Amino acid sequence: MTKAEKVAFTISKLQELYPVIPVPLEHKDPYTLLIAVLMSAQSTDVRVNKITPLLFERADNPFDMVKMSVEEIREIIKPVGLSPMKSKGIYGLSKILIEKYNGEVPQEMALLEELPAVGHKTASVVVSQAFGIPAFPVDTHIHRLMYRWGFSNGKNVVQTERDAKRLFPKELWNDLHLQIIWYGRDYSPARGWNLEDDVITSTIGRKKVLDEYYKKKKTRK
Repeated sequence: MTKAEKVAFTISKLQELYPVIPVPLEHKDPYTLLIAVLMSAQSTDVRVNKITPLLFERADNPFDMVKMSVEEIREIIKPVGLSPMKSKGIYGLSKILIEKYNGEVPQEMALLEELPAVGHKTASVVVSQAFGIPAFPVDTHIHRLMYRWGFSNGKNVVQTERDAKRLFPKELWNDLHLQIIWYGRDYSPARGWNLEDDVITSTIGRKKVLDEYYKKKKTRK
């Protein structure tokens, strides 16, 4: 298979498996998505989805959020981890949104990245999922699969994002980044990986990855 054929196969298989794509983090608007994505850093979507309703019951907009103290926010979001940094970020960015943007979340990546505790990945998710602007946020699943599939060298997420944007059509970025995340969770996890269930990797996977998989499997027998 040529690289182009591998890319086409991957897109086709992902569209077949995920014709309707669930959004991992529950939210109702750009602000609640921004907060949920910020909270998901080094946590799980399942855990975040359990805590955001508790937070949003108290404050689902920046005006109500700044009525709470950083400590109050921290107490609510403690289960997601990194609560000292995240609570300061939530309060700080809410204050800035009120002061600079009339409480609205800006659509520009650069402006989002200026907000406290908002990095490139968080900003990419918000512009993609909240505003429909083409972006390709790279999480651990995408980073892992782009390497397994031979689409990126796996050195860092910056390079992985660059390679993904180069290989995949721009009009598919927003769908693909979510489809790959779900595929990674469902069929190609980091742990407990069964290549027999992973049709994309078993078909187009990097030879080194496949060799290592079979070597480990043989050792375990």
